[in-house]
Amino acid sequence: MLNHQSGEFLDLDDVRIYYETTGVTQGHPVILLHGGLGSLEDFSPIIQLLTNSFYVIAVDMRGHGRSTLGTKPLTYQQHQADIQALVVHLGLENYSLLGFSDGGITAYRIAASNQAVCALVTIGAQWRISREDPSFEILGSVTPEMWAEMFPDAPPKYAALNPQADFNKLVDSCVALWTDLGSTGYPQDAITDIKCPTLILRGDGDFLLSLTEAAEAQARIAGSSFGNLPFAGHAAMEDVPEIIARIIRDFLLNPRKAEAEA
Repeated sequence: MLNHQSGEFLDLDDVRIYYETTGVTQGHPVILLHGGLGSLEDFSPIIQLLTNSFYVIAVDMRGHGRSTLGTKPLTYQQHQADIQALVVHLGLENYSLLGFSDGGITAYRIAASNQAVCALVTIGAQWRISREDPSFEILGSVTPEMWAEMFPDAPPKYAALNPQADFNKLVDSCVALWTDLGSTGYPQDAITDIKCPTLILRGDGDFLLSLTEAAEAQARIAGSSFGNLPFAGHAAMEDVPEIIARIIRDFLLNPRKAEAEA
């Protein structure tokens, strides 16, 4: 269970990164990376099927959950650096990554530059963006008031969890993150450097990651597999938890490249 009660902190410069570990202590490590404006509790709907087989490390990314935001700009490059510092802190020689949305974008960056990643699963994770992409306007227009209207429990929960809670500042930082077109942002063509077995998942109704973009990611990552989940939107883990959990568990238990199955 992920509960924001049993974890530890890693101190990095002027931030504290919160993480929880659960599952099989001697099992293969799987790092869970949540979505923007979420927390490690994003994975609560599927965690039970993972803890029986893996050593699970769930992280509150910088500024989210119980992790502080610090003074540096919030970027995917910074998220990547934070997670790689946690890997060193935990002494992990190899590990797999499961990332949802922003967590998946970060996971793409890590896997593209790190041969220690044994397997990669992303859910609803964009790998590039441009001003012409319909999602760019959606992401760029998010305000604290809009988010609070859609998710009324989010601001008070964040205030209760985070030791330096400033929900408005977090939302503004995430908007800057989502609309970053530079080298500190989306991995873009670097995903072609990913060599580990990769599974790309999206909900059929995902309004941020289009079917075309997901298929293009599969075409660029050699040997990757792609699953389009019916009756699910961007938050596929909430919509079809049993289905997506079994797909992820089966893949991580036996990571394989699609080309090897032919």
